[in-house]
Amino acid sequence: MSSPILKLIAQRIALGILLLLAISVLIFAGTQILPGDVAQAILGQSATPESLANLREQLGLNDPAYVRYFHWLGGVLTGDLGTAMSSGQDIATSIKSRLWNTLFLAFWAAIVAVPLAIILGLIAVRYRNGWVDKLISGLALASTSFPEFFIGYVLVYFFAVKWQIFPGISTVYEGMPFGERMQAIALPATALTLVVLAHMMRMTRAAILNVMQSAYVETAELKGLSAFNVIRKHAFPNAIAPIINVVMLNLAYLIVGVVVVEVIFVYPGMGQYLVDHVTKRDVPVVQAVGLIFAAVYISLNIIADIAAIVANPRLRHPK
Repeated sequence: MSSPILKLIAQRIALGILLLLAISVLIFAGTQILPGDVAQAILGQSATPESLANLREQLGLNDPAYVRYFHWLGGVLTGDLGTAMSSGQDIATSIKSRLWNTLFLAFWAAIVAVPLAIILGLIAVRYRNGWVDKLISGLALASTSFPEFFIGYVLVYFFAVKWQIFPGISTVYEGMPFGERMQAIALPATALTLVVLAHMMRMTRAAILNVMQSAYVETAELKGLSAFNVIRKHAFPNAIAPIINVVMLNLAYLIVGVVVVEVIFVYPGMGQYLVDHVTKRDVPVVQAVGLIFAAVYISLNIIADIAAIVANPRLRHPK
């Protein structure tokens, strides 16, 4: 791998680390300026002033904000995410199974959405401006117009309530048989697939159409190659970099944007875990989940940047 590529990759990684550090400051600051009293929320309205003062001292709430931030950041860097105020459980231990559930759901949604989006994008380009292209683009536009909660409730109504094919509540547990787990995540995975499928398909179509205007594509067409071969051999490989970026952005969304879907289907993932503890004003949990979501999102964006850099022929074969 050439020096310019390695330099660009190192810059992207360094920028990602700095961005994550800046986001950690924003997350910590945002949780500190929330209205209300954490100690009061834990002990309830009947708590005495003495018990409130003791709990604030025990939780370190009387320390300056910058001291609490560096204490929290130091714990994160060593793998200690703290303890949940509402339950007293270790956050890292609680998050482990939740994160696995979210990744499992996002993985199967991506397995369906990514190849289907690329295939539909290729078909739309092959029959561009025809009725097939207009039908696919119209359905994609309609799909992106509906929010996640609407799609989720429609799926629940038809497939869980009316037809009773899949469960409306996606209950999963450790050691659950694979077949039962797949049946449990069928509706939330479908909802996530429909949410990201349209955007990936439209961006794939746009990226390939942009490449189709290039001179070498016109040359291939003049040589008598079929439209399908022109797209497959010349247009698609040269549009792979922007397509990778779009796919990675949507994969990031699948993981960090599952909050609404998980709440609708009561799925025991990171999103449901976050919402449960926001209502309890459990600041350490909110901070930990927010930072994990940010780290996942930034990491996938870095991977997308690196893939785009490596796929760029001008960088791989400099003059």
